[in-house]
Amino acid sequence: MSSALFSPYKVAGLELANRIVVSPMCQYSAADGSANDWHLMHLGMLANSGAGMVVVEATHVERHARITHGCMGLYSDDNEAALARVIATCRRAGTSKFGIQIAHAGRKASAQKPWEGAGPLKADQDPWETIAASPIPFGDGWHTPREATEADMNRVRDAFVSSFQRAVRIGFEEVELHFAHGYLAHGFMSPLSNKRTDQYGGSFENRMKFPLSVARAVRAVVPKHVALGARITGSDWREGGLTPDDAVAIAKMLKAEGIDLICVSSGGNAADIRNPSEAGYNVAIAAKVKKEAGIATRAVGLIIKPEHAEEVIAKGEADLVAMGRSFLDDPHWGWHAAKALKAEVARPVQYARAAPKLWAPAASGA
Repeated sequence: MSSALFSPYKVAGLELANRIVVSPMCQYSAADGSANDWHLMHLGMLANSGAGMVVVEATHVERHARITHGCMGLYSDDNEAALARVIATCRRAGTSKFGIQIAHAGRKASAQKPWEGAGPLKADQDPWETIAASPIPFGDGWHTPREATEADMNRVRDAFVSSFQRAVRIGFEEVELHFAHGYLAHGFMSPLSNKRTDQYGGSFENRMKFPLSVARAVRAVVPKHVALGARITGSDWREGGLTPDDAVAIAKMLKAEGIDLICVSSGGNAADIRNPSEAGYNVAIAAKVKKEAGIATRAVGLIIKPEHAEEVIAKGEADLVAMGRSFLDDPHWGWHAAKALKAEVARPVQYARAAPKLWAPAASGA
């Protein structure tokens, strides 16, 4: 039998050799938003992981839209040139297509790198003012963001457009909006973090106005042959928050704005929220979005074993599966998944002699 996971897939002008996606993973290692040799090594490694596509980490639309001082940005010519160098090198050496996730961190910005504490920046760490739907801190001890004004929303919308134009110039085959994980757009969507009383708060339709305006503006500048995606939350995992039914409604609205692909993630909208711990905890929500919104979906969240990923695709629960830490743990996850599922996967010719056809230990598992 042929493998569903290793079957080709096309959405918009994006043609993938298989259904495996390396999820965007922040590296907190950029210099004023610019990619460097760490990113070249990291993404170059993943370019030959066997995944059909690698998505570059959350890359921010303004300097003060970044989560940390080390987060990537696409807000300057220097940022664009640095990332273009990295991606061009990865394309020459690797087999994967490349996507990028574009973001604004909202109230989760001005934070420490994970290995420096992961809390809000202290006074001597060059913090900055943050904005959000409402002036509600992300958690205890966090700074209080300023409520975003119309001028802020207009500026941020324009910044998203500019960043997407830069991403298109770099040549990404897929570009996606980060509308999840408690960042600015998700903060507007969720009733947990949006307590506004103006036209951007209250009803579900009002809370969606700003995110939809960003999606509309971005779609206008992204060519149709470039797949335009959005990562949304499938659940806030808290009573009174967004639910899977809301995820379907969000997906339908984004589809109407011309979004091609929805990545279903969840959680992250408050410091004390904890996601479920079972494997594939977002898969059922992704399946619901796929079926009820009628849009291509990508599932992410503790998908670790090849057999599980195969099952998700074979059952039609999602069109793509994304993994992050699995690829950090095993940079050749795609190769090993192909072996487990008796499928073929692209490898660089320099490594062909390590493939099962040419190396007995690989074939036998010894």
